[in-house]
Amino acid sequence: MAAGSVKDKPKIPQEKPASLRPVAEDETLVRQAVKIVSEYIRTNALRVGDILPGEKYFAEQLGVSRAVTREAFGALAALRLIEVKNGRKPRVSTMDGTVIATALAHAVNTAQISVVEIWEVRRTIEQRTAALAAAVRTDAEAAEIMAHAQAMAESADDFDRLAEHDVAFHRAIARASHNALFVQIVSSFEPLMEVAVPMAWRTRTTEPERQAVFQNHLAIARAILGNDTGAASAAMYMHFDATVTDILLAMSNAASRADPITA
Repeated sequence: MAAGSVKDKPKIPQEKPASLRPVAEDETLVRQAVKIVSEYIRTNALRVGDILPGEKYFAEQLGVSRAVTREAFGALAALRLIEVKNGRKPRVSTMDGTVIATALAHAVNTAQISVVEIWEVRRTIEQRTAALAAAVRTDAEAAEIMAHAQAMAESADDFDRLAEHDVAFHRAIARASHNALFVQIVSSFEPLMEVAVPMAWRTRTTEPERQAVFQNHLAIARAILGNDTGAASAAMYMHFDATVTDILLAMSNAASRADPITA
């Protein structure tokens, strides 16, 4: 079939039209429209890249102005649930961890949760990602994880470069778990890691302290390379046990200088 044929075009299923349902009295029209568009995606089994009907379609279905559906599309785009571009109909978007990252940063900045609490959650999640990576990683993924662990040791005098490899090390382990949700969750921690990790490294002032952390990362990498799920999980737990202590010290030092850990 020739390029640009009907077969090649994303589908616009409309066999299950949207419809308003009874809602709470305090729910706005925009919020109703957001729910209806989300339901349309679900009930029509749309997938990433599929095209949604435009603002006019939903406005007519819901009996509201296009301004309402335009605002609803904007809200869904901000949540990375749909992709909206000028002159094009909206498309279903890919899963994006930046939404989680924004919520976490807001919660930390407004003192609803602490960085240490996030690191405790990270410990639980990354123990599992390390174990999964040890079980299902490819040779290339194991090599990438090891390369980042080795590069950290080689960057001992360059905190910025060291921190870059530290963040990349954890990202590579998440990818090697072959669980898309773990990848998104771990990536959502990265904006906080980019601030907290360099501060933690600055608390490790002696060579033995730094070498201990380097060896811990290498232990995780070796366990994943050796397909040892138990050792990978245990090494990741030990890593976070030490890191939480370092984060607490960094926060204490920052507080004494009235210098918050996150901007």
